[in-house]
Amino acid sequence: MAGVVDFEVAFPDGRLDLGSVARRAGLPLPDVLRITHSAEFPALGPGERSVDLAVEAAKALLKRSAAAPDDITHVVYAGSGEWDVPFWSPAAHAAAELGIANAHCFEVANFCNAAATAISVALDKIELGRADVVLVLVADRLSTMVDHDDPGSKELFNFGDAAGAVLLGRDGVSFEVLGSRMRTDPTWSHYYHGVVRDDRVVIRREPHRPGLTAAYLGHFTELTDRVLADVGQGVGDVAWFLVNHGDRDMHRKVLGELGIPPERSVFNYDRLGHMGGVDVFIALRSLLDDRRLRPGDLLLFATSAMGFSWAVTAVRFTPPRSTGEVRSDAP
Repeated sequence: MAGVVDFEVAFPDGRLDLGSVARRAGLPLPDVLRITHSAEFPALGPGERSVDLAVEAAKALLKRSAAAPDDITHVVYAGSGEWDVPFWSPAAHAAAELGIANAHCFEVANFCNAAATAISVALDKIELGRADVVLVLVADRLSTMVDHDDPGSKELFNFGDAAGAVLLGRDGVSFEVLGSRMRTDPTWSHYYHGVVRDDRVVIRREPHRPGLTAAYLGHFTELTDRVLADVGQGVGDVAWFLVNHGDRDMHRKVLGELGIPPERSVFNYDRLGHMGGVDVFIALRSLLDDRRLRPGDLLLFATSAMGFSWAVTAVRFTPPRSTGEVRSDAP
């Protein structure tokens, strides 16, 4: 079965200081910390680009991989669609930086659900025999799109930045992807949108409307039930349930709705913000580094996006060898 051969995560050198953010927005720091739960976390600093982080992660990944650049048939760049440079292909740029000369390079935009979407597309190609080895790069510049001068944007003040590289194929698979269920609820498609302010794109939200919490809980629980039925497993068989690191209260509510103990998930809110589509891979890396995974463990990745889209992906830990390390200066 095809799946994840290996993966890598990279963090920027910059940090977002929430004390400074609170002052800029004219908000009491405790009000901001109730959203972020951390006084600082990684975010792109001056001159840093998300695509460079993705290339950094990919270089580390390919250095320890048996896959050569010429083995890679596709490079997929996953994110929100607001890239570092307008009208540009970060996938093609990354391929050039990595010495990948013969791959089809393209982007998948599905916001923070883009990693799950890109992996699903890549595995479909592999299963159909139309791809051999696929490199999925996951990166966004979320923190740069938050208007930190706007107190009405405080729900987004937990947006940080990171990047990931995921190698997919049939040989040497560490995580078999057993199945995935995805859904977009178009009734929420305009709730968040971008506007141009001072020559940059910033995120705005429509006036508050009730129902989003219920939508999150409903979609996540139904998709979880469906993907577990697809793979012939039950909630009690799930060793780990990893969730997008967007909202700690929602994280806990989803676990409670499913009857999954918090001890079977990963909470990094004390030191990280919402790091985009890389959240579940950061959590997965911590499980590997702490040796909390056992061969045969069933994991579910629950991801969501501003689209609004939701996904639940089931994977089985089947390590043929040890996976790599996060870079030594990772937070």
